[in-house]
Amino acid sequence: MKMTPFAKKVYKATLNIPLGQVRTYKWVAKKAGRPKAVRAVGQILKRNPFPFFIPCHRVVSSDGKTGGYAFGQKRKKELLNLERLIRKSVV
Repeated sequence: MKMTPFAKKVYKATLNIPLGQVRTYKWVAKKAGRPKAVRAVGQILKRNPFPFFIPCHRVVSSDGKTGGYAFGQKRKKELLNLERLIRKSVV
């Protein structure tokens, strides 16, 4: 699968979001080196080829809303809640 250098940076930044935590699309854009490319980050994460390995569900909107998710917003919220519970039990 062909991927742009920016997409690779987006996925790498997303991989660095700790379990049970979230970051904004803006944060990912900044980490990927293009702080104004917030919408591009959303489009890249929408096409995440490995959603079970690259935790795109940990990326949320700056206004606190969950944002989109390929498997639906309900599933995204469930995953985030599950990860928070796991994190609490480990830490």
